[in-house]
Amino acid sequence: MSQVMSLPIPSALGNIDAYIQAANRYPMLSGAEETQLAERFHKDGDVEAARQLVLSHLRLVISIARGYLGYGLPHADLIQEGNIGLMKAVKRFDPARGVRLVSFAMHWIKAEIHEYILKNWRQVKVATTKAQRKLFFNLRSMKSDYEGVDTLSGTQANEIAQRLGVKQEEVIEMETRLSGRDMALEGSPDDSDEAFAPIDYLADSRYEPTRVLENKAIARLENEGLQEALAILDPRSRRIVEARWLNDDEGATLHDLAAEFDVSAERIRQIEVKALQKMRGVLTPA
Repeated sequence: MSQVMSLPIPSALGNIDAYIQAANRYPMLSGAEETQLAERFHKDGDVEAARQLVLSHLRLVISIARGYLGYGLPHADLIQEGNIGLMKAVKRFDPARGVRLVSFAMHWIKAEIHEYILKNWRQVKVATTKAQRKLFFNLRSMKSDYEGVDTLSGTQANEIAQRLGVKQEEVIEMETRLSGRDMALEGSPDDSDEAFAPIDYLADSRYEPTRVLENKAIARLENEGLQEALAILDPRSRRIVEARWLNDDEGATLHDLAAEFDVSAERIRQIEVKALQKMRGVLTPA
């Protein structure tokens, strides 16, 4: 751990290659070191411990950020947003859950990068609903399943729409927007070793070790933490939260639930707010 403390913090200014080289010099932490640092930060408020946790995982942010270079945004900006997600993850990380920081942090890093892309990619500023975001971040890779296809046919668009739970028209519309920023699939032969073309992130990464760990961690949190939080709610409150937030589709509207329970939409909103406040008390680490 002394190796981490002795290395300087990589500068956010200057050459991106120099930043990456500096970040890669930080040694990875063992499970015991990670647990010790997390406990020092959360129990004693030791900011230096949090700093060491962040620095030892900068390479993870760089790796994840590379996967989003196909959206035409600067690598340095993607890394910066990912670092914000990493810091949020460190703040919420609890080693007692039995999950390493590397798998826990992936969700927070990707969430920040997704938000940045959606806010800055001019052609998808309308992608604000849950379904549209799912479509935006999955259409490129799903379209690659149809080899040699430049434009989706009606049947292909319908297949993707059913898999993602969106309308066929939304698939076609999003494909049109995405095609306005198409890049060469395999990049240029003159690209440097650090350059990543879309072919590098369209590959199936479901069985990558870090992805497997992430999925297990998410499943564990959903099955234990979420169920524990839902269990404290009364049946009506639980039904409202599940319909509004845990539905694979768009989720029920306030008016839909108002009709179901024969109350006003405002009353449903009040119940929802109160229920979410109760759940936060269970899900938020002390």
